[in-house]
Amino acid sequence: MPQFTDQELKQKVQAGFIVESPAEMSAGYRDALVVQLLVQADTELISAPAYYGAAKDAPSTNTMVSATAIIQDELAHANIAYRLLEDLGLDKEQLLYARAPHEFKHPYGFDHALDDWAELVVANGFYDRAGITLLGDVYRHTSYGPLKRALVKIDQEETFHLRHGEMWMKRLAAAGGEARARIQRAVDWMFPMAVEWFGLPDGMKRHSGQLEYRLKGMTNDQLRQTWMQSTVPLCEAIGIRVPAHRDDARGDYVLDFPFPCEFDPDAKRWLFDEGEIGWQQVFERWKRRGPKNREYIEQIQAGRAFRQQLEVAA
Repeated sequence: MPQFTDQELKQKVQAGFIVESPAEMSAGYRDALVVQLLVQADTELISAPAYYGAAKDAPSTNTMVSATAIIQDELAHANIAYRLLEDLGLDKEQLLYARAPHEFKHPYGFDHALDDWAELVVANGFYDRAGITLLGDVYRHTSYGPLKRALVKIDQEETFHLRHGEMWMKRLAAAGGEARARIQRAVDWMFPMAVEWFGLPDGMKRHSGQLEYRLKGMTNDQLRQTWMQSTVPLCEAIGIRVPAHRDDARGDYVLDFPFPCEFDPDAKRWLFDEGEIGWQQVFERWKRRGPKNREYIEQIQAGRAFRQQLEVAA
């Protein structure tokens, strides 16, 4: 039997109580934590094959080494989250190798190929920034002690990924010509993708468990604004257009495109001209997954078969 009722635990964590073991969790707390950790683990995991495809376009040996180091970090971060899930009674092997590709819970943006070095560094600048925004909020506010301690290492390494993206975005934009055009093309489809990453607007949010259990501290819209507060000025400083601007009267950032809207996955193009769509259509698109979903998951899961072959041969 849980040590606390669900209501008692909500009150305790709001007052600053730190949960250290499953014995202290209510069923609702555990379920909310499992969902949060699974999204975190799957997102870190799927970034590896996505980044690997673009890393092969690295302009030098040194840059290839940097990209490979980022991929290694992402896999280590995934392992940390899966290991925390094991403490909650889940099986890491099952999570990695027994789920179908569409069952993984990473953001839709990672189901699309990063075609070149420019797209890789924009992913570092945008997607890793989204990760830092989300996990930084978790680190500051989470009531789950093991996760808070694990995020110290993860935050330091994700900051390196972000700085790598920012440096290269600035460098390619300053180079002009085709290099600058590639950054602009990448930003055109990846900026709205990252905005969508933060999920439903607060007025439509159906589940508040993560806030009630103090697994995070900020709402979806607050997180989205935090991301834009650093992303939009970065792009403006290097002369790259983004479909958002700061409204000084309101004191926040406003999107200059219909949100949400439909996306053409084959052309990697947002259909702004078709206007705003309902979030149910967004959920259906996410459920269908993107064109690289199966390929990326199969690349990851193929590692088990290779390992088994080595074990037999030994």
